[in-house]
Amino acid sequence: MILIKSWRDAEQEAYSIRKNVFIQEQGVPEEMEIDEHDLTAQHALAYMGSQCIGTARLVTLPGNIGRIGRMAVLPDYRRQGIGMQLLSTLLELSKSLGITQLELHAQLSAIAFYEQFGFIVQGEIYQEAGIEHRDMILSI
Repeated sequence: MILIKSWRDAEQEAYSIRKNVFIQEQGVPEEMEIDEHDLTAQHALAYMGSQCIGTARLVTLPGNIGRIGRMAVLPDYRRQGIGMQLLSTLLELSKSLGITQLELHAQLSAIAFYEQFGFIVQGEIYQEAGIEHRDMILSI
């Protein structure tokens, strides 16, 4: 089950997932994990029963542009379609909000995942929090 929540309602569960995946597993500095976009973003949370097992967010930008980010699924629940459910939910939400273009910063290991949804790689490889990324976009 995927629920969309405000940061106020999602913070405890979303941060727990992000801390586990980004800070502890991937070594992202803790001070980089929470940013100014969390307060205004729509947060998708994936549940298995009552346990939150994944999260992602949609930030709305000027010009009908959306940015998907902070997508993470707990290690024990990966490769079970949870990420696909999170992304599909955010794509539907984007359409309902009138967003016409989505962008994201994809870790190199996740590019093929996003390409399945029609995202296209843009630009060169760059470092973000010590991890190689590429920008991707999708017109909807």
